[in-house]
Amino acid sequence: MSNAIVRQTGDGSVVADNIWQFRLGAVPLVLGLVAGASAALLAARALGRARRAPDGPPPTSPPTPRSWPVVFAHRGGRYLVPEDTVEGFAETLRRFGDVVLELDVHATADGVVVVLHDDTVDRTTDGTGAVAEMTLAELQELDAGYRFSPDGRNFPWRGRGVRVPTLAEVYRQFPGRPVNVEVKGGRSGIEEAVWRVVEAAGAADRTLVVTTSGAAIRRFRRASGNRVATAASVGEFVLYRALGVIGLADLQNRRFQALQPPDTWRGVRVTTPGLVRRAHDDGLRVDVWTVDEEADVRRLLGWGVDGIMTDRPDVLARVLGRVPA
Repeated sequence: MSNAIVRQTGDGSVVADNIWQFRLGAVPLVLGLVAGASAALLAARALGRARRAPDGPPPTSPPTPRSWPVVFAHRGGRYLVPEDTVEGFAETLRRFGDVVLELDVHATADGVVVVLHDDTVDRTTDGTGAVAEMTLAELQELDAGYRFSPDGRNFPWRGRGVRVPTLAEVYRQFPGRPVNVEVKGGRSGIEEAVWRVVEAAGAADRTLVVTTSGAAIRRFRRASGNRVATAASVGEFVLYRALGVIGLADLQNRRFQALQPPDTWRGVRVTTPGLVRRAHDDGLRVDVWTVDEEADVRRLLGWGVDGIMTDRPDVLARVLGRVPA
């Protein structure tokens, strides 16, 4: 969600809706995508010509992540723990066992990759200001558990030393744990910085990177030499859907290994059984956000999705037959 003109300070669902609206305008994400078929056909022809151009062999692609847990703890499970914090991730793992850590990253003023959802610290800490304008030292003076409340009245994590973590710290604290990284913020060089952290941690094979921006995800793929699995940007996803509808799916030069669509977007169903089947036929995984209701969880599991991003890992634990600790 890095290059839309929207302040990333609200609830994830509100911000995500703004991003998808910014990207897609009035074109509904339905199976037909009839309104976009003509444009998709032209794009497909251009892609076909590009693929036939004598530019040498295509770059290698990383394998699609397999055998990951179905539970993606969205920001660690933000309704249950302080979001995007080491303490929150640890508590979720203690209570619910095998989960993927889903998190968001920004770059600080001094170029450090930190884990935080919003582009400001106002909503989740006791401070104020833009992440991109603060140094790591300034950020880590803040209480990142200050505003978390499970009921709107009590604040059990205040004053317990919860800090804004770096991405490197998350990798160190949770070795071997799959991590889904959403790159945010418009700071120049963040894609290269994320890759350096992943590489230093030896975590390329347990990381999946996503950003809604096509330009940003292309920069990350170049920086990493296509050694880290990525999810489709919004534009790539729309093209994937449209080309599939008009029978030209093979003309898309796919560089992604995953689709990460919302379950619905402004009341329109985005994830469908057909989409899941086609993605699996194409060797892609499908991870859906953000799903907190038990009925929706059961429906998506029945469709065979690979991952469910949730703010309520307790709900998924119950559906999956796990007893929360």
